[in-house]
Amino acid sequence: MGKDLAHAIVPPEDRIRFRYKVRRCLDVLGELLDAEVFDTGTGMTGLEIEINLVDAEAGPVMRNAELLADLADPRFQAELGRFNIELNVPPRPIAAEGFGAFEKDILDALRTAEERAGKADGRLALIGMLPTLTPEHLILANLSENERFRALNDEIVAARGEQFPLDIRGVERLRSASGTIVPESACTSAQFHLQVPSDDFARYWNASQAMAAAQVALGANSTFLHGRRLWAETRIALFEQATDTRPDELKAQGVRPRVWFGERWITSVFDLYEENVKFFPPLLPFLGEEDPAQVRSAGGIPRLAELCMHNGTVYRWNRPVYDIMDGKPHLRVENRVLPSGPTVVDLMANAAFYFGVVRRLAEAERPVWSRFDFGTAEANFRAGARDGLDATVYWPGLGEVEVVDLVLNTLLPMAYDGLDRFGVHPAERDRLLGIIEGRCLTRRNGASWQTSAVRAAERGGLSRKDALRAMTRRYLDLQHSNEPVHTWPSDD
Repeated sequence: MGKDLAHAIVPPEDRIRFRYKVRRCLDVLGELLDAEVFDTGTGMTGLEIEINLVDAEAGPVMRNAELLADLADPRFQAELGRFNIELNVPPRPIAAEGFGAFEKDILDALRTAEERAGKADGRLALIGMLPTLTPEHLILANLSENERFRALNDEIVAARGEQFPLDIRGVERLRSASGTIVPESACTSAQFHLQVPSDDFARYWNASQAMAAAQVALGANSTFLHGRRLWAETRIALFEQATDTRPDELKAQGVRPRVWFGERWITSVFDLYEENVKFFPPLLPFLGEEDPAQVRSAGGIPRLAELCMHNGTVYRWNRPVYDIMDGKPHLRVENRVLPSGPTVVDLMANAAFYFGVVRRLAEAERPVWSRFDFGTAEANFRAGARDGLDATVYWPGLGEVEVVDLVLNTLLPMAYDGLDRFGVHPAERDRLLGIIEGRCLTRRNGASWQTSAVRAAERGGLSRKDALRAMTRRYLDLQHSNEPVHTWPSDD
């Protein structure tokens, strides 16, 4: 969610100054793009993994501040709910055995955190939404002790001006409402970062949007919320509704949502930042001391702090990131469509699939996004989130196709080729993409495993509440094996 804020009260005049500085930053970004000063490297990657803290009965534990203080590890940060933390894995190239190094780092970090959590009888859960959450857990008192989160809640609540209704229609239906954004803390994700040259950014972002449906269908792991079976990846619908600043009247006027797939293919990263400034009022208008135009005039590279802060409050499923490393600016695509879990090796397989396919699509002579409209890509994305491995989507040259067939016959060969272009060791490539193939052949991912486990428990006489708790405990045990979810036993 970003850096802590020293102050959470913003005078009205600072809001005006912030808006002015955001526009000034946008102008300077345009100058930087024209000057071609960005790092042209491709292949540096990063991972962020959000994690739930649970007790022996698989219920949420509201102690992230205590765990983080005990860990004293800058790689771990608080997330929105007091039962959430985030692991930021140090970036590295994926060439050679980079995926294996990522996996080892994550397993080592989680092992240490699990040991510390165990002092208070806690465990770590990598799952898109914790199935044992209830509305009583998702209240303002369980917002993390962090000024940014408090300010964000206050700003979004004020912008909405009324309660946030939830109405998610899946296999079952959930209707609820909240006066805060805390229900969004039920969403725990895995985010992939890929550094790309500025001239190629649009191709990688468009490719990420085009393949998002297949990604979310393969990786779905968020099927139960408040005791209801909803979408395969309910996290998508919950995040959109739980933070929607628009009452019905603004929706009718065409005001864009802050959790956003977008509305068009782009030709430059500037398009996305320009849309952010044009369509979205500031939520966290905190001013830095830097004058970006002066820094640029002096030959320096500005941090564009206000533009980056504003960008961090527009929750695109694929988001642009501007950053500076060793005095040189670079751009990243932040891929945000996937849930956390089920295991670390499943996360690595998801990453390998994304990085491989997106590179192959981005470097295609005839881009796939030139052959179907953006609205179809968004419809595909929602079908993948709703139906998971049972989804049917549209793909140019194939028409309507089952997502598992699209992956097996079209996207997996691209993933192999793309990882070869990154220089990934063939053994690592085959190991991780073999997991993706296994999910398709067995039609089992985290969502389908959860569904079958709960169904079996209910047939055995358990109530839905007890079945969810039993399934989650079993999930945690299997998660620690680090065996891919498609190989997990099922009683259904």
